[in-house]
Amino acid sequence: MQSETESEEPEWPEDALTRRTPRGSVAGFISAVAEKNYDVAGEYFNIPEGEFEDDRSAELARELQILLNQRGQIMPYSWLSKDSEGRLDDDLPNHLERVGTISISGEDYDILLEKVEGPLGGPLWLFSDQTVQYIEELSVLEENVLLLGRIMPPILERYELWGATIGQWLAILLLAAFSYVVAWLIIHFFLFIIPLIWKRARIEPTAGVLKAFALPVKLYLAVWLFVMLSQEIGISIILRQRFSGISIIIGLLAFLILLWRLSEFLGNFSTNRMSSRGNLSGVSVALFLKRAAKIAIIIFGIIAVLGTIGVDVTTGLAALGIGGIALALGAQKTIENFVGSVTLITDQPIRVGDFCKVGDTVGTVEKVGMRSTRIRTLARTVVTIPNGEFSSSKIENYAHRDKFWFNTVIGLRYETTPDQIRYLLVELRTILYAHPIVTSDTTRVRFIELGSDSINIEIFTYIKVSTYDEYLEVKEDLLLRIMDVVGESGTGFAFPSQTIYFGKDAGLSKEKSKTAEEKVRQWKEKGDLQLPKFDPEHIKEIEDKIPYPPEGSAEQKSKGTGTLPGL
Repeated sequence: MQSETESEEPEWPEDALTRRTPRGSVAGFISAVAEKNYDVAGEYFNIPEGEFEDDRSAELARELQILLNQRGQIMPYSWLSKDSEGRLDDDLPNHLERVGTISISGEDYDILLEKVEGPLGGPLWLFSDQTVQYIEELSVLEENVLLLGRIMPPILERYELWGATIGQWLAILLLAAFSYVVAWLIIHFFLFIIPLIWKRARIEPTAGVLKAFALPVKLYLAVWLFVMLSQEIGISIILRQRFSGISIIIGLLAFLILLWRLSEFLGNFSTNRMSSRGNLSGVSVALFLKRAAKIAIIIFGIIAVLGTIGVDVTTGLAALGIGGIALALGAQKTIENFVGSVTLITDQPIRVGDFCKVGDTVGTVEKVGMRSTRIRTLARTVVTIPNGEFSSSKIENYAHRDKFWFNTVIGLRYETTPDQIRYLLVELRTILYAHPIVTSDTTRVRFIELGSDSINIEIFTYIKVSTYDEYLEVKEDLLLRIMDVVGESGTGFAFPSQTIYFGKDAGLSKEKSKTAEEKVRQWKEKGDLQLPKFDPEHIKEIEDKIPYPPEGSAEQKSKGTGTLPGL
């Protein structure tokens, strides 16, 4: 069994030229050629011993610099791995790392680093032998003098600053300004032309979204033009690498500005709409979400920028994660109620003024707040329900009801004859079909059972009103009409009790019974018995023929509707 010391991974001494990682090797090579120390720059090439002399490795460094100045590019430092193992998620073998490209006649040649074992042990990342071969083959081609080399005055090439000539520094600053001006012109041209072509772009919310995108897209386009043109006109690789990190940071800031402006626009737009509707709780939630989004953007931006400039943010992220977990556990109920508030406002199962049932609580919603919702009950008390509990409860909202369900079962005495039942079925359906406030397509009147103490007929329909008071009015009218029809049939309602007869019993009205039976007989003879279903043509004839409000009511007199003949 190995000891703990033997099982640990050995630690290699630091390399003086920072070649332990791909990022260190590229940064060291660029620094060496910036100082024109080509002997040191030659130490970054994987050249077998005895095959080349030291001056040849220095010459390779010069040739690679020329190729990169004219036709190549190196990845920004933040994109290069700072791990001694390199990137393991690319499409290359683990001992190779792609760090840039050289473009000749439309064809790209990869610049590769190769991991080798150093003389003191441990890995070193050097330009691979394949890259050395590319440098030798491409350097013999005729040198292409780019635009900057043709127009640069010689006096600006005499003096250098931080590895680049004064002319190069002046050119890159002018190029940055030129790229921004071109991007500004392009974006403002589109902001002018889009509303002319697309009318919707002149009004909110489309106009606000376009304005939110304007500045971030302008910055991103300027960065893209700067990076592309800096290579095309011949800016040196040393200056391009110095500005590569700045370009990435500006691109990242453009993205953060886009998120910031979108959150600002969406927050203001939502706040204005909710204010116009009088939804004060919605305004509070919108403002809170806007501030939370901005704080998240700032935190994300700081972490991203620090990571881009090479600061290790792993420890900070771990601490932030632990702190976030602790905060979430401590504020669990508060967060739950806030999420419930957002759910109530976005999903809107209830609104202020709605009559609803939440759990066992029935009443009218008075306020939907950030933490809780208040309901005024039928007993005129106020019940306050936390929004977390409210949003997870079963909510029955009566305010959204488009019509009311009318469903009742009438029990008849057992002395009722079959023809009397037929008479009732027809007359009750006639009432429902003819009533103007009842939906005829869903109407159902059926003889459903012989109960223990009654013969039961079920009435099923919907009443076309939107308020509960109106429903009670129509329900009252229907029940009175049902009582009239039952009385006219000669039978009566059964009672849930035993009936004991003493002495003489007048019993049921024989005259009315005969009348009902006679009417059923006539229907049978004429083939006009509306059982088991009503004839659709007959329904059309009698539909909406019942006067409502009923005859003699004060409401009918005030409306001046007149009196319609009964059925």
